[in-house]
Amino acid sequence: MKLLVCVSKTPDTTAKISFNADHTEFNEAGITFIMNPYDEWYALVRAMELKEATGGTVTLINVGPASNDAVIRKGLAIGADDAVRIDCNPTSSLYVAKQIAEYAKEQNYDMVFCGKETIDYNGSEVGGMVADMLAMPFISYASEMEMNGNTATIKRDIEGGKETIEVDTPFVLSAAKGLAEQRIPNMRGIMQARRKPINVVSPVDFEDVSSVVSYELPPAKAACKMVDPENMEELVRLLHEEAKII
Repeated sequence: MKLLVCVSKTPDTTAKISFNADHTEFNEAGITFIMNPYDEWYALVRAMELKEATGGTVTLINVGPASNDAVIRKGLAIGADDAVRIDCNPTSSLYVAKQIAEYAKEQNYDMVFCGKETIDYNGSEVGGMVADMLAMPFISYASEMEMNGNTATIKRDIEGGKETIEVDTPFVLSAAKGLAEQRIPNMRGIMQARRKPINVVSPVDFEDVSSVVSYELPPAKAACKMVDPENMEELVRLLHEEAKII
């Protein structure tokens, strides 16, 4: 099988978030970046499992500048065969999806994987856009998948339960928790990753239709209030009047 896995670079989950002076760009100073966990732990690892079971290749694709190469190398260390980086600064989900779809159009991939969302923007947009541009079925929030020939049986999370879907390849899938188990690169994989190719290609021309006006942080959390365990009346008053949960 020929598999394509979309990967993103995101701030580490412990990073302190701030923006530039006019609140239009994320402040990257002092930030440690990682591969988006939904892309790494679930999408990439499930693609690797399929390759190991049925044969084929796993290619990573990333839209971004050369500074993303370190994150891409981690995916190669986990076991991907090669990688493609679209050399540009992404400006929106639509822009990213366009670059991925244009590259994938002539490659005849059996499946395109991505994480259900990135942990920085939480948009869950790219997978559906790529599927539309490639005229492929799109299955979102997949938590289980089994293959029988060219037919996949997929369970996806829905409100209050799970939905089971059957779909023939090719298709696009966004991976949620449960689809696979995280893999840690071993020393052999890390050494091999240094020799695996990252194919850098130029972006296609695309006029974005949206732009960021500004970012803002959520309101600071109020300080914790301590209530004497003997003073139940005060606790009830605070829950009713301030927390407004009773």
